[in-house]
Amino acid sequence: MAEREIAFADRMTEHEALMWNIEKDPWLSPNGSSVIVLDRPLDPERFRRQVRYGVSRLPRLYQRVVPGLGRLSTPAWAPDPEFDFDHHIRHIDLPAPGTERQLLDLAAQLASEPLDRTRPLWRFVVIGGLEGGRGALWSIFHHAISDGIGQIRMAELYQQLTRDDEGHPDVDLEAIVAAACAADDAKEAGGDLATGFASTAGRTATHLARRNLGLGRRALGELMLWPADLDRGVGKATDAVAAVRHTVGQLTGDGNDVAGGSQLWSHRSRHRHLEWVRVPLDDLKRAAKARGGSVNDALLAVLVEAAAAYHDERDAPVEAFNTSFVLSTRSDNKIGGNSFTPVVIQLDGRRSTPTTRVVEVHDATVAARDAASHGGGVSSIAGLANLLPTSVMTKVARDQAAKIDLATSNLRGAPFELFCAGARVDGIVCLGPVAGTAANITAMSYDGHLDLGVHVDPVAIDDPASFAAHIAAAVDTLIGTTA
Repeated sequence: MAEREIAFADRMTEHEALMWNIEKDPWLSPNGSSVIVLDRPLDPERFRRQVRYGVSRLPRLYQRVVPGLGRLSTPAWAPDPEFDFDHHIRHIDLPAPGTERQLLDLAAQLASEPLDRTRPLWRFVVIGGLEGGRGALWSIFHHAISDGIGQIRMAELYQQLTRDDEGHPDVDLEAIVAAACAADDAKEAGGDLATGFASTAGRTATHLARRNLGLGRRALGELMLWPADLDRGVGKATDAVAAVRHTVGQLTGDGNDVAGGSQLWSHRSRHRHLEWVRVPLDDLKRAAKARGGSVNDALLAVLVEAAAAYHDERDAPVEAFNTSFVLSTRSDNKIGGNSFTPVVIQLDGRRSTPTTRVVEVHDATVAARDAASHGGGVSSIAGLANLLPTSVMTKVARDQAAKIDLATSNLRGAPFELFCAGARVDGIVCLGPVAGTAANITAMSYDGHLDLGVHVDPVAIDDPASFAAHIAAAVDTLIGTTA
C-alpha cells in the first residue's frame, strides 16, 4: 500500500484536550477499541516488525502527553525518554474451547482497562486459542491521537494486501526515539526544574498569545467587511445565535418535541458487554437506496426499530429515543488528527415500517447536519469547556450522556481482503465508547459486509443478546421488504 501523508500537531486541539480532560472521570472515557478476527494466529515476530516500523513513521506513537500550565493552554506532545515498545504489546491465549463469546468478553474487558496516561497512548493484544485454529488482534489508540478514520489509516502501516507479503523491513526504533528525545532536549535547552517550569510557562504564554491573536485578527477582519455589506453582519449574528441555541439544545435536550429517553435503560454503570452482528453491505445499500436514504440512514433506522422491539417485548413503551451519530468533517486523506462532530437527534419510539423509519431518520439527520454546520455541537464550545473546573465539566458531560439511549458511528473500511502478519482478516468488530450512554453501536464496513460492534452497558440493557437479535431481525425485515 502507498503510504499517506502524516499530520500530527505538536499540541492538542481544544476538542482533543476536552476528551483528554473529561477522561479523568472513568465513566466518560472517549476511547474506542477494536478486535480483528483472523483466519489463523498471526506471526508474532512479523507483526512486531510491522508495528515497530509503524511507530517509527508515526512519532505520536512514541510521544507522551505534556500538560500545559494550568488550563491556559492545551497539552503538548513530546518524545517519551522511557519509551518501552514491549509495554505496548501483550499476548493472551483464550482458555479452551476459545469461542467467539469468550473473545468478545475478553475484548470488552480489555476495553475497560485504562491506558497509562504517563506513557504513549496505545496498546495491542495478540490473542491466540480461538476455536477453529483462528487468532485475533485487539487494539486501542487514545482518541486524542486520532478519530476512527485516522486510526483506520494508521492501520495501513501494519496490514498487507497478500498473505505472503513480508511487509516493511526492521528498523532501529530505539535509535529513532533516542534521536527524537535528544532533539527535544536541545530545543528545551536544559531539563532542570526551574528551566522546565520556565519552558512550560513560555510555551503556554506563546500558545495563548497566538490563539488570542488569531481570534482577534479574524474578528477584526470580519468587522471591517460589515460596513460594505450590512447583510454579512446580520448573517454572522444570526449564525452565532443559531450556534449557541443548537449547542445548548445538544447539552440539555431543549428544543425536542418530547422529553424522550428510555426509562427502561435509565440506569448506568461502568460495566460493559459486547455483541457482534454481521450485515450484508450490498443488500443494505440497496434497501437504503430504494427508500431514498443512505447506508447511515438505514443503519440508524435498524437500530431504533430494534430498540423499539426490545421495549415492546418488555411492555415498556418509549415516546422517543435520544440518539447520536458522528459527523465526520475531514477533508483530507492524511493519517492522524480528529475531525468530527457528535450530533444528537430524537426519533420516534414506536414500532414502524422500514420505509417510514428510513424516511424519518433521513429527514432528521439532514436537519441535524445542517444545524451542526452552523457551528453547533460540543466542538464549538470545547475551548470554553477546557477552562472550567474538571468537576463542573464532567458533571455537564455526564448529564448529557445520561440522556442518550444509542450512540452510533459508521466507519468505512477496505472493500477488499486484508492480511496481518500472514493471517487473513475475517472481521473487524469495533468497540465504540459507551461513555455514560446506554449503548454505542459502531459499524465497520469490510470486504462486502458491515460488522456491527454492539457495545452496551449491561446494567442499562440487561439482555444484550436479545437486543442484538432484534438488530439482526430488523436488518432482515429491512432487506427482505425491499422491492
